Amino acid sequence: MTYRILSTSPSFGYFASEPLEYLKSHDCEWDLLPQGKKISQEELTDRIKGFDAIVVGMEEKITEAVLGATTKLKMIAKHGAGVDNIDIPAATKKGIPVVSAAGANSDAVADLTMGLFLSLARTLPFADRSVKEGRWPRLVGIQINGKVLGIIGLGQIGKKVAKRATGFDMKVLSYDVVKDEVFAKQGGIAYLPLEEVLAQSDFISIHIPLNSSTRRLIGEKKLRLMKKDSFLVNVSRGSIVDEEALCHALKEGRIRGAALDVFEQEPPGENPLLKLDNFISTPHMAGYTREALIETGMICVRAIVDVLNGRRPQGVINPEVWK
Repeated sequence: MTYRILSTSPSFGYFASEPLEYLKSHDCEWDLLPQGKKISQEELTDRIKGFDAIVVGMEEKITEAVLGATTKLKMIAKHGAGVDNIDIPAATKKGIPVVSAAGANSDAVADLTMGLFLSLARTLPFADRSVKEGRWPRLVGIQINGKVLGIIGLGQIGKKVAKRATGFDMKVLSYDVVKDEVFAKQGGIAYLPLEEVLAQSDFISIHIPLNSSTRRLIGEKKLRLMKKDSFLVNVSRGSIVDEEALCHALKEGRIRGAALDVFEQEPPGENPLLKLDNFISTPHMAGYTREALIETGMICVRAIVDVLNGRRPQGVINPEVWK
């Protein structure tokens, strides 16, 4: 029997062939959304009907209406970590397991986080642009060794950022609603309330999921708590930071700089942040390394094959469907 797999992820199957080879070896065929194409909810509702499983990206929404259009779908795999674009209760109601590839790209995201710290501290994009435009400025930056790093969300990614930061002799503080006291003690990390982390840190990095309690968590009031010479980096979800408030803080010099790999609207279009010299933007690329894409894709396809063969996969978000 041949199973059909639909992918609406912009990266699945395009940068790493190993996941597709695995599907082929397990009697699966696939239909990949063309790169650069956005699928409407109407088209998704229509296309999903003939498939046994779907690999989901970041932008398309797997709603109750989408799921209601299919009687064949047996599995939803998120090609990434966050599942805020999937209606988990609706999937659970239909008995469809949802699997997330959480942690698969944690090293890649942690690497970019450190890169953005360094880029902000030494104004690397501005320096590069200056030389290419024929200028030779003397740019004075800051060192990151000895500085205080505040990590908002000490999960898999946050922990890897913390480990890298200790290599730079940074002091690490953290805010998280779920505390890993053992890891914190081993790494010399202090858990503090969010307001204190913001007030004491020279660098802030965000590594939390988007939900009703974290949407625009970092807004005007929280930004005013930060040091004047501090930097903010968000590689999590765009809506966690109030971009208008961040733009004002940067323009007024209330914080020294910021870098976003994620935006509320992607691509960000005519976002005023993009005009600021003390702001760095990247195109939601934190998890995009070849190694991370192989691992993320393999987690998805192994889970799909497991479900299609009646086995419980790893990383199930809604385990109650197996009861």
